[in-house]
This record gives sequence, structure tokens and C-alpha cells, in this order.
Amino acid sequence: MKKMALSLLAMAMLLGTANAQLKINKKAIGSVSKGVKAVAYSDADAARDAAAAVKWMDDHNPVAPANDPYTVRLNKIFGKHQSEDGLKLNYKVYKVVDINAFACADGSVRVFSSLMDLMSDDELLAVIGHEIGHVKNHDSKDAMKAALTRSAVADAAGSQSGVAAALTESQLGALAEAIMDSKHSRKQETDADSYSYDFMKKHGYNVMGAYNAFMTLASLSGNSGAQASKFQKMLSSHPDSKQRAEEVKQKAQKDGLWKEADIKKL
Repeated sequence: MKKMALSLLAMAMLLGTANAQLKINKKAIGSVSKGVKAVAYSDADAARDAAAAVKWMDDHNPVAPANDPYTVRLNKIFGKHQSEDGLKLNYKVYKVVDINAFACADGSVRVFSSLMDLMSDDELLAVIGHEIGHVKNHDSKDAMKAALTRSAVADAAGSQSGVAAALTESQLGALAEAIMDSKHSRKQETDADSYSYDFMKKHGYNVMGAYNAFMTLASLSGNSGAQASKFQKMLSSHPDSKQRAEEVKQKAQKDGLWKEADIKKL
């Protein structure tokens, strides 16, 4: 697997070799003075800006090819969802050791190979459903606007919208870093959890996948080491994983979908 490297200004960028990891350069990327004005930043604007940033990521980083086992697996479990709940989705696998997945306002879904190594098909579906929930709930638009505001491209963006396609390579790198650093509120995470459960239920998937995914995350949060520390930091803005699993359990029991036999052994 390869490093997922973020490029900031003159330096290399986001998101192979088997032992590399996501590398985000934390060096200061310049002062932010103007930011993006809150007025008139629409879902369409966020989709345009996200598409430009994600294209930059894909062009500069290791994406699993069509015949790669990771891509084959993702196609098998998620291929029918190229259109979901009014969204046109595109999805790829980043071959990195970091444990993550994300979706952007343009419908881009990116799953990290190390997450796929840890989770079953149903767990991955629950995680992807959660990320789609962020897009449908407009959280991704809010995150995109915040990323523009925080990044070194804020002055370039000014009060305009839909500007990312015209940014330089280094500015797109700065924007991509800001996107990856974006965090949702706990309420947004909880709402996305509900969307994920409903996604699983609607399509007839095993909702135990959502429960098991949260328990997997809970087990990882107790690990030690640099990689675990990064993962724990990422989860710090999320509700407690065990509590999220318990909420899935309560919903599944109420719906008659709880299956004790399907609890994952960790």
C-alpha cells in the first residue's frame, strides 16, 4: 500500500508500498483572511468544488485499478448503488494503511483498503451508508464550505462559489487537506448513523453490519501506537462507538432484526 500524501503549496499531497500510511502535512498553509461568505453557497457549488478536489486526489494518489481485489470486492458489494437516493455516486479504493472512508458533495465515495481489511461486507455497507448520509443531510456541503474557509485558498475563493476547478495544483492540495481535516458535529454523526441503519434496512442488508462496524471501531480505539493515536483523534469528534452500537441494537430489536448469532467475535 502507498502513502496517501497531501500536497500543500510547494509540498507533496493527499492520500504501492505495503507499509505506507496517510500523510497530512501539518505545516502552516498561510493566513485565512476572507474565507467563503455564508451567502449563496449551495449544494451545487459544494459539488463542483468537491469534484475538483477529489479529481486532484485521484490523479495524484494510489487508486486500486479495476482488476485489483479491493476494487473487485467493492464492486461486488456496492456496485448496484451507483445511483442512490437521488445521488449519482462514483466510488474508488485508496490503497493506504489508514482506516477511513469518506464521501463528498459531488457523490464521490472513497474507501481505504485498510478499512476493507478489517470489516465484513455488511460492515462496509454500513460505513458507506453513513457517509452517504452526510451528503444527503447536507453535512458535506457544510464541510466543503468550512474547508474553503480554513484553507490557504480562502483568499482565492473570496466571496465566489464554485471556484475550485480554477485553482492551482498547490491550492487544490491545500483544499484537499482541509477537506480531510473537516469534522462533523456529534448530531450530524448521529443523524448519519440513522441514515446508515435505514439504508441497510431499506435494501435488505443485515443491519447487524452496522452494529458490528461500531464494535470494530470501538476495539480499534483501545489500541496503542502512532497509527492508533491518529485513529483515536479522528474518532474524538464522534459519539462513543459502543453507544452507537447500542443504539443500532435497540433499533434492530424493535424492528425484529436483531440476530445474536451474527455478533462479530473480536
